[in-house]
Amino acid sequence: MLSDYFPLLIFLAAVFVFGLIALFLPPWLAGSRRTAAKDLPYESGIVPRSSARRRFAVSFYLTAMLFIIFDVEAIFIYPWAVILHALRWFGVIEMAIFVAILLVALIYVWGKGALEWGS
Repeated sequence: MLSDYFPLLIFLAAVFVFGLIALFLPPWLAGSRRTAAKDLPYESGIVPRSSARRRFAVSFYLTAMLFIIFDVEAIFIYPWAVILHALRWFGVIEMAIFVAILLVALIYVWGKGALEWGS
């Protein structure tokens, strides 16, 4: 019984060793000489006019979080669609409840003005 998990143990050990190698080997091989050219941010070949470390409005982060939340919906809908035939009406009702909860969240966020860009 325990011998069935031996390949998994080997895999986990290999992952751990690879992680350590990937973490500690590159700085040791590459060195750490800092130059002015290395410290400049790369802007697709354009010479930067200001610092790359600037503040973004909270609306950027809010939009990103909302995108992730509503994108997760698609992740849950795909496996549901694959096994919809086996779930029958229970699956349809369950997904309807899930989509309704997300719709209520979208209406709430929309009502709060979180989707207004440029305000």
